[in-house]
Amino acid sequence: MSMLMLLVMLLSFGSVAGAEGVKKTIILGTSADYMPYEFHKTIDGVDTIVGFDIEIAKEIAKNLGAELIIKDTSFDALLPELTSGRVDFVISGMNPTEERRKSIDFSIPYYRAEQSVIVRKEDEEKYSTMESLEGARIGVQKASVQEGIASKISNATVTSLDKIPDLLLQLESGRVDAVIAEYPIANANMDAETMAITAAVPQSENDEYAVGVRKNNEELLNSINQTLQRLIENDLVQQYVDEAGDLAAGRVKEQLNTVEFFWKYRDYYLKGIQYTLLISALGVFFGFILGLLLALMRMSGLAVLRWIAVSYIEVLRGTPMLVQLFIIHYSLTSFGINFTPIQSGVLTLSLNSAAYLAEIFRAGIQGVDRGQLEAARSLGMSRKQAMRHVILPQAFKGVLPAIGNEFIVIIKESSIVSFIGVFDLMYQAQILRGSTYAPLNPLLVAAIIYFILTFTLSKLMGVLERKLSSSDQR
Repeated sequence: MSMLMLLVMLLSFGSVAGAEGVKKTIILGTSADYMPYEFHKTIDGVDTIVGFDIEIAKEIAKNLGAELIIKDTSFDALLPELTSGRVDFVISGMNPTEERRKSIDFSIPYYRAEQSVIVRKEDEEKYSTMESLEGARIGVQKASVQEGIASKISNATVTSLDKIPDLLLQLESGRVDAVIAEYPIANANMDAETMAITAAVPQSENDEYAVGVRKNNEELLNSINQTLQRLIENDLVQQYVDEAGDLAAGRVKEQLNTVEFFWKYRDYYLKGIQYTLLISALGVFFGFILGLLLALMRMSGLAVLRWIAVSYIEVLRGTPMLVQLFIIHYSLTSFGINFTPIQSGVLTLSLNSAAYLAEIFRAGIQGVDRGQLEAARSLGMSRKQAMRHVILPQAFKGVLPAIGNEFIVIIKESSIVSFIGVFDLMYQAQILRGSTYAPLNPLLVAAIIYFILTFTLSKLMGVLERKLSSSDQR
């Protein structure tokens, strides 16, 4: 039943916010790995995005008389989400830099935080000044103001990653010497037993935070500014900061082994498995159909069809799937084509898979002895009938292992859809990394599940292949 519901979600194109008679909604874009600004926390058994940015967003929605919908995505995807119209506004500890102002508009500032430097405890005195960071390996969040700060430190090697937990894991494992982050982020996320905030204080030209909206959306921007002004005047922002700090402090670092971790958070993984299998199966299904068509086009007697097929195959195989995903999900909105995250994921996997399957099918068809076609024609079959009833069945048998391998590859590569907010297996693992203090267990469990899925599929394909082989021998 749950898989059927997911399929209905995939096929549904309508926007809830735009339907008549449906309550007005407003969509917030955020990167919920930035405790205490926004982060995941299990409340009454339900995964919930909390933080003082979220409380501010709730006030903005309340003043608009709208229902707040929260869309969690990676930090560097927030601006594309906003400019493409997939979210209405962005709150995610974002600095209103001049570079960002070229793409979006910003509200009045609602909070200001000092920058800080996190190091391993044994290095606290070693990196006590900004000058001592010269030549050091420094970790920062990608597309953040801290990235700009680190780039100006002489001879420093800068590592930019999406998630704060990833940066702290880099620090813990010794891959970076220090991490630059805002003080509230550093204080809430670091492991106080092994890490420390040094006396070094990075200086930033812009350490204020503001709400981002699309260009020329004056009505929404004015409403947001009115809400922020009220919150600031009533000192409610600082109240939200304190409350979020209490929520963050309430998190306990659990000492669970991998099996215990999976069992405790199995609901997350089961939900992720459903999405992963759904988009993988649909990706291969549609890729199979398109791949077969491309293979026939490439073998066609018409030069234009061959050129189209060859061009498609070379372009899709020669470009990264992640780039293809972002083009489909974000760039097509400029032409009025607005896919949901699941639709974008399935379409990307289908188009990419088709390029590889086309070559597999072509090899299979060309591997069938030409005498088979000639024999079929001599029996009075047309070329299409011979291809359908004689050539293709034999070709499919020959390439079945390669088709199964492509399905396995798609299951693994489907993890890229987590970048656009699909609740697949990798997305769930990232949620758990942010909502627990476990840097590795969420990924280890996800890796084991991926292995079980692909290994099981491999064995099933082997059984099918043996059955087909035995039928040929009778």
